[in-house]
Amino acid sequence: MLHQSSFTAIHMSEHQKYSVSCSILKEANEIDSSTAKFSSLTWHSKCKAVFWGNPPQDPRERKLLLKIDLLVMSFVCLNYWINYVDRTNVANAYVSGMKEELNMTGDNFNLINTLFTVGYVVSMIPNNVILLKVPPRYWLAFCCFAWALLTLGLYKVTSFKQVCVIRFFQACFESSTFSGTHLILGSWYKEHEISTRSATFTGSGLIGIIFSGFMQGAIYTNMDGKGGLAGWRWLFIIDCIITIPICLFGLLCFPGTPEGSKPTFFFSEEDLKMAKERLPARHHTKLDWSVLKRVVGRWHWWLFSLLWVLGGENESFGSNSLFALWLQFKKYSIENRNHYPMGVSAVGIFATYTAALYVDRTGGKNHWHIAISISAVLVVVSIMTLASPVKTGVIFTAQYLSGVSYSGQAIFFSWANTVCRNDTEERAIVLASMNMFSGAVNAWWSILFYGATTVPKFKKGCWAMISTTVATAIVACIIRILQVREQRLQKTDTESVGGTVTYIEEDNINTNFVEKDTKIH
Repeated sequence: MLHQSSFTAIHMSEHQKYSVSCSILKEANEIDSSTAKFSSLTWHSKCKAVFWGNPPQDPRERKLLLKIDLLVMSFVCLNYWINYVDRTNVANAYVSGMKEELNMTGDNFNLINTLFTVGYVVSMIPNNVILLKVPPRYWLAFCCFAWALLTLGLYKVTSFKQVCVIRFFQACFESSTFSGTHLILGSWYKEHEISTRSATFTGSGLIGIIFSGFMQGAIYTNMDGKGGLAGWRWLFIIDCIITIPICLFGLLCFPGTPEGSKPTFFFSEEDLKMAKERLPARHHTKLDWSVLKRVVGRWHWWLFSLLWVLGGENESFGSNSLFALWLQFKKYSIENRNHYPMGVSAVGIFATYTAALYVDRTGGKNHWHIAISISAVLVVVSIMTLASPVKTGVIFTAQYLSGVSYSGQAIFFSWANTVCRNDTEERAIVLASMNMFSGAVNAWWSILFYGATTVPKFKKGCWAMISTTVATAIVACIIRILQVREQRLQKTDTESVGGTVTYIEEDNINTNFVEKDTKIH
């Protein structure tokens, strides 16, 4: 339930306490019975259960979950995929003729990226707040359409300043996607379902990175000079054409959230009612000035923001293209410089999904295990790079292993979703703040520690990586301690409901519980 501070529980109505109690017990029973259910499944169903989790026992809920996966996950993944494709197109255009045609310098390109980061950071919280008031199907589709038009506008630019202005506003709309999607996923999925879905969402962005290089290269090769346009200008036209159908799909089929949706062809009134009832009951909170006190007065905002500032910097080896810079230093061909780093994203996809499966299969409570695992791997990667900065086998191994850092995205954001799920407004601000502060720090962190001139040793970067990974493990442990303490306070708060309900500790959930005189008077 909600707390005025980290340690002081507020009073709720008896009905709210009882509803939450029943929801907790219901979900505990589902998690605990998963092993028995798994043994009775067919081979095909077992494979599906391993990679997507056990289906609900209730046929109606099973059908509802399938609808959610098909309509919610399909749009958010497509939206994030095209988001990454559109986000990386300026870099592709820059090395494909834009630099020369617009008389740009390296400093100009850095300024474009800085303005994009500024637009992205300042718009995160406003976008999430808007999603609480405007149906997500309309706002996300509108943002997608807006950045598609801005992408199209880039094909007509004639100066560096025009690119700066367009990229700033493009970032304002693109920032709705990542934290906004995590807010929506937390409105549909249970604790033991959300990590796998978050991993699938995150993986779609990594696939976008891999796909973008191949697609942009093919467009430039085949379209350069067509219609009197340079190949880099065609990049923006084709990207816009691909984006528009995704906007329309979201507008027509994306259901938004259960609380703000009306019955449609895809989701009946009964579906929406069940979607709300299958999640733990939430306290009724408002989007007013009290949300500031609720957010700042709890540990959630402070520690999860810090966790993702550190987690975002743990991705620095990949996000700053250190592998590509090392390959350039070693005189690899341009083709290999583009292709070999794709393996880092591939490792990231595998690590993300593996971590999510582990968290979901263990009841959605062991996110901190992943944080410690990521930290351990990245410390080893940093030591390998420091010890043998020019040995090919060592660097290839280290760089590919660094891809595990991407698994922090899905795990940390699903963790915040779980902890803050009882206060929708707080959850929206916490998720947006995590991404906002990470982007703000990364704007100068990468310049300070991961400059291109540090190749091949990346000495400053490796020591910075060791520092952030150790800090990540410490912060994750602190969050887990506070989370367990908060859960115990919540359970104690529910025991006064017309008698006593005795709960099993979350770390040892089973189906045996004692219930006494739970009738509401």
